[in-house]
Amino acid sequence: MHFPDRSRSRRVYPVRSVDTNLHRQMNKATEKKLDTLDSELRDLLKDLEGYSETTLNKKPTEEAWSVFQVMHHLILTERASLQYVKKKLSFNPPLKKAGIGAKFRSVLVNTYLQSPIKRKAPEQFAGDYLPDHTTFWEVVKAWKTDREELRNYLSELPKDLFYKEVFKHPFVGRLTLGQMLSFFQKHYERHHRQIYNTLDDLNAVKIK
Repeated sequence: MHFPDRSRSRRVYPVRSVDTNLHRQMNKATEKKLDTLDSELRDLLKDLEGYSETTLNKKPTEEAWSVFQVMHHLILTERASLQYVKKKLSFNPPLKKAGIGAKFRSVLVNTYLQSPIKRKAPEQFAGDYLPDHTTFWEVVKAWKTDREELRNYLSELPKDLFYKEVFKHPFVGRLTLGQMLSFFQKHYERHHRQIYNTLDDLNAVKIK
């Protein structure tokens, strides 16, 4: 999809643009989670395009992240998770059927993400891996491309894989693909709050 020059009026393009015939393998619960993720992202992008790129690149303090850096952290986390799953499944490994252990680990990580407790992000998703400056359209394009890749990839997997411990979270361990998406959801919600706290700290005002 072509993204117009920054000098033109900004418009948020739909995150989802996928052939629905690819959804033959994916169960309804997984598809619903993907739809929710994409819907919330569209709403966020639609709102943030009202702020200047100067504001979205600005840190409230030297130690804090800018809005764009928070967004890149989310992008990098989702991208690395999919890359892990792709690499793991590429050599057809034996996989454990998910049970109460995976469910407990999913509840554990999601409960943490809903709490005010803070933990330092893994190095590959923070620090020098976050850009000092970027543009609105670079963020939109990167996230949109990654979300389409995620949906397409999951759409092509055999159904039985959705009941196996395929994904490995760096802190809590093995999860199903559906639980990975639940992690994406809670992780997004946590940093969604951070984005708007950052705008409040900056006393940010929309330019349109």
